This record gives sequence, structure tokens and C-alpha cells, in this order.
Amino acid sequence: MPSPGNGEGMLKVNNIEVVYMHVIQVLRGVSLEVDDGKIVALLGANGAGKTTTLKAISGMLKTEEGEVTDGSIDFDGKRIDRYGPEDIAAMGISQAMEGRRVLEHLSVEENLVVGAYCRKDRAGVKRDLEIVFDYFPKIKNLRHQVSGYLSGGEQQMLVIGRALMARPMLMLLDEPSLGLAPLLVKDIYEIIQRINAEQKMAILLVEQNARAALGIADYGYVMENGRVVLEGPAEKLRDNKDVREFYLGLSAVGSKKSYREVKHYRRRKRWLA
Repeated sequence: MPSPGNGEGMLKVNNIEVVYMHVIQVLRGVSLEVDDGKIVALLGANGAGKTTTLKAISGMLKTEEGEVTDGSIDFDGKRIDRYGPEDIAAMGISQAMEGRRVLEHLSVEENLVVGAYCRKDRAGVKRDLEIVFDYFPKIKNLRHQVSGYLSGGEQQMLVIGRALMARPMLMLLDEPSLGLAPLLVKDIYEIIQRINAEQKMAILLVEQNARAALGIADYGYVMENGRVVLEGPAEKLRDNKDVREFYLGLSAVGSKKSYREVKHYRRRKRWLA
């Protein structure tokens, strides 16, 4: 599916700051990279700035009175933070937004075809439709059903499939496990991993479910209060004591632990040391 990129460092977010309505600062000096063909996890609690980071990359900020006021975003060797979402999508970035935002009045197949709106190759769109149905056989059987009547898991499969139909080089996934049962989360993540392996597609994965995300990611970043406070290879983050306690919910002896049991300033000090 994806077109070839120019190699390492396909996406580079360089020390960006984001402000909404010229007043509310949400991101403060965020930097991250997604290399060609890699899965990168962006972790953090609700309100950490993860979704805003994705919207800055995809250009969706411009539809919500937000803007990148400092820093830059480069994709495949080109600066993109000055472009709108349609231009960025045409460059090869596709986003599956949080909350399973299907076009409820359209059928499953019509939703998927909408994902290919930038494309002119009808034969390629038809072929990729079958590829999506191969990844998600559950929605193939529902291809003519109105999307608003799908279950939450089926809608999540649909929005990922719709993002795939753009034939992106980089896919942005926002909370794909949100509200889903554990067995369905496992299925979704196995499919994400398969898409990455078979299509050689780079994926930036935003999640609160750190266990699921770090299980398939190559590299990860942890955000807190609009900043990246920790980063590293996924296996090292899985073994990191702070990540285990605050994002995987395990203390050193394997018991559950709450964020509130340790003061915020002490946690930040340890991470940034």
C-alpha cells in the first residue's frame, strides 16, 4: 500500500508548541520521531497532550482554532506544519481519530471509499478495499450495513480500514483500544502489527493502554502536561520502574499502584534525572 519514503526519520516533530484560540497553551516543546516502517507509541494519561500532538501532525488543529506557534514538523523531508489536513493527507499521512468517528448514515463500504477520496486510481482503490476486508473479515460481512448500527469494535475496525484506504506512508492511530473488551483489544493490536509488517507502514500510536501499545511498538514516548518526559526503546520502557508503576499499574512486587500514591514533582524528577 504505502509509497516508499526517503528512509530514516520519516516524521520529525521538532520542539513544537501548540496554542488554542491564541490563549491556551497545550504543548510545550514536544519533539519526537517516527522512522520509516516503525511503530512508535505515544503514551500518557488523559489530557497529557497526545491527541493534540496527532492533530498538529495531521493538520487538524487548523479546524479547531489551534496552531503550532513554535517549532516545526517535517515529513519525508518536507516541512508540513503550515499545511491544512487535505494537503497533509495527500502527502501520505492518514489519521484514525479517537472515538470511532464513522459516517453513521453511510454503509461500511461507503465509509471505506471515503478514505480514498484523495486517490484517482480506481483499480487500486478496489484492490485496497479487498486488502482491508482481508484484515477485517468481520466488517466484510457487513459491507452494505449502515455504519451507525455497528458495534464499538466493528466501528474501530472500520475507522482503521478507512485510514488504510488513503494508502498512507504514515498512519496515526488515536486510542484504538478505547472502550473495547480485552479480547477485542488483543485482536485489534494483532491486526495493527500485521499491517505494519506486511505493508511496511509507519504507525504513530496514541494510547492510555501502555501495556498493549508497548507490546507491539519499536519505540515509545511518555507525555505529561504537554511535554515529553520519557522516551526509549519499547522493551526498555516496559522494564522501566516508573512506567510499570504509573502506566502499567504494577509496583515492584506486582501489586496495583495509583498515580496519586507518589507526588507528581518526585515522579518528574526521577524521569528527567
